[in-house]
Amino acid sequence: MFASFFPRPKLFLLSILIWATIGTAIWFVAGAEMGQALGFALPADDAEPVIGLGFFITADFIWFYIYYALMVGLFAAFWFKFSPHRWQYWSILGSALILFSTYFSVQVSVAINHWRKPFFDMVQNALTGEAGVTPTDLYILIFKFAEIAFVAVAVFVLTRFFVSHYIFRWRNAMNDYYLEHWKRLRNVEGASQRIQEDTMRFAGIMEGLGVSIVDAIMTLFAFMPVLLSLSSYVAELPLVGSIPYPLLTAAIFWSIFGTVLLAVVGIKLPGLEFRNQRVEAAFRKELVYGEDNPNRAEPITMTELFNNVRRNYFRLYFHYMYFNVARSFYLQGDNIFGYLIMIPTIASGAITLGILQQILTAFGQVSNSFQYIVNSWPTIIELLSIHKRLVAFESVLHDKPMPGIDQDFMAGRDLDN
Repeated sequence: MFASFFPRPKLFLLSILIWATIGTAIWFVAGAEMGQALGFALPADDAEPVIGLGFFITADFIWFYIYYALMVGLFAAFWFKFSPHRWQYWSILGSALILFSTYFSVQVSVAINHWRKPFFDMVQNALTGEAGVTPTDLYILIFKFAEIAFVAVAVFVLTRFFVSHYIFRWRNAMNDYYLEHWKRLRNVEGASQRIQEDTMRFAGIMEGLGVSIVDAIMTLFAFMPVLLSLSSYVAELPLVGSIPYPLLTAAIFWSIFGTVLLAVVGIKLPGLEFRNQRVEAAFRKELVYGEDNPNRAEPITMTELFNNVRRNYFRLYFHYMYFNVARSFYLQGDNIFGYLIMIPTIASGAITLGILQQILTAFGQVSNSFQYIVNSWPTIIELLSIHKRLVAFESVLHDKPMPGIDQDFMAGRDLDN
């Protein structure tokens, strides 16, 4: 799955983590000083943010673009020399481009959040009858929002287009890798399905899941400082009172609670999804044999195989039922949690409507990023089941024993045990 597309996957992943940590540390510790030394007039920490498209071409953004390109160039040059790979331009440079475009998309959300304060404060002033608010002022801010929105649409469309090609190249690499070893893999149960369907599903899930996890991480980097600064407007939280960094603390607590809750409730689902693929494959395989061999696909045999399919589906439905109950209650609670923790602050009149909109948006962004597993758990379950099948498939190439569940199926043991 990974060696076909990435050079020396384990070492490559480790090097990404190390290089990203080094690059991030340098940026936060000395990035501003380096930028100023190179002639970039970086804004002060307490400077008002630029509203509109100008937000993306300030000196600190331009300096970041250059810094990111430099770090990616050094990393790619090392791997091109150290371990050349057929798919290196897609796997290394393509991954870097996806990271950058995702980061830029998150910054679009930050720009919109900056826009919320002046716009909603102006709306509040107009509705309360304060002088000084004209239709022209509101039109200008609406136009600035439209500018940002058009950029968001363009970046989103271009990113998805590129990611689709990126993921298909990954599937292409897996397909070529497995076909090179077809003589050894052809005797594995469902070999054709694993190469055609499982690689297709793996690539499809990675297209959505991979981008969403990168987006979650980038959102945390972008909105955590925003949420920290906005915490100064919140004096206390319900029940717990005054605590340091109340908004960030509440977001982390709520997200960890939901993640642990659904991980525990849904612990059985990956194995059941995997078994589901196996019983479906066994049923389909016997039907295929029956097309050419009149002695196969006998009614008794097919009834038994379909009973396995039915039994596993019913078990899956039952476990998904209570999982969906827990997930639905949590997500409904998530809709009001942000307002709930803000009630003392709202009741005291300590903030304006614009600041409230900023806080709710930033809190939602950070909370949703921490809730990545909550939001993606059904897809993660499907990916884990496909990963299990492909790992079992590849175990033949490395002369490793098949996983226990595969041995059970090959030996014909009861699926419920």
